[in-house]
Amino acid sequence: MGTEPADPAERHDATPFLPGRRAGLPGLRKAAAGCRGCPLYREATQTVFGEGDTDARVLLLGEQPGDQEDRQGRPFVGPAGRVLRRALADAGIDPQHVYVTNAVKHFKFTVPEGRKRRIHKAPTLREMTACRPWLGAELRVVAPEVVVALGGTAGKALLGSGFRVTEQRGALLPWPGLGVDGDGDGTGAAEEGISALVATIHPSAVLRADDADRAKVYDGLVADLRLVADVLADGDGHTRKAESR
Repeated sequence: MGTEPADPAERHDATPFLPGRRAGLPGLRKAAAGCRGCPLYREATQTVFGEGDTDARVLLLGEQPGDQEDRQGRPFVGPAGRVLRRALADAGIDPQHVYVTNAVKHFKFTVPEGRKRRIHKAPTLREMTACRPWLGAELRVVAPEVVVALGGTAGKALLGSGFRVTEQRGALLPWPGLGVDGDGDGTGAAEEGISALVATIHPSAVLRADDADRAKVYDGLVADLRLVADVLADGDGHTRKAESR
């Protein structure tokens, strides 16, 4: 008979830390603050849970919190977040009517020898899988129509290690399903309501681009988000759930 790991984090599964199935976003956020579902919690300052419009028709999925997000406890509050909000507005999507979150809820980083600045380090597929139950819970509550994968890591979290953002961005992709236990918790029904998955670059790619290329990279991000706006648009041209009621 095998033995269970003494530290729950070594199981790489956030499921035991989820609250009851009736919990809304405040309850999920409170429970996630105590998540020990993978070892990343040990070095991170805090859990960074998703936030935004609970009636959002679009959910934007990033990779993981950055340095500023880790310190402030909120997703997309740094420079990349500012780029994302501007791009959403330019694409015709109200930034106030989306929900943003990350595939991994704790900041993973390294500190190079002789330096103090914490440098982002990509999470592993195992770490993303461990955190997947939180995303399933967010989908249950928000019930979006379109999910946007921001960057290669977010795409891999949903579509597997073979995903390449350069090959699959800017297209309507079928929703793959999370493969989490949705029995009775509404997750399955919420996933059935997702009409499309759209992949694009992470907004931080705009910041990393050379000055000469930055405008072109940004325009590509906006073009991909315009596809999302087209999917959301109803017969009256509205792009927000509140307006389509």
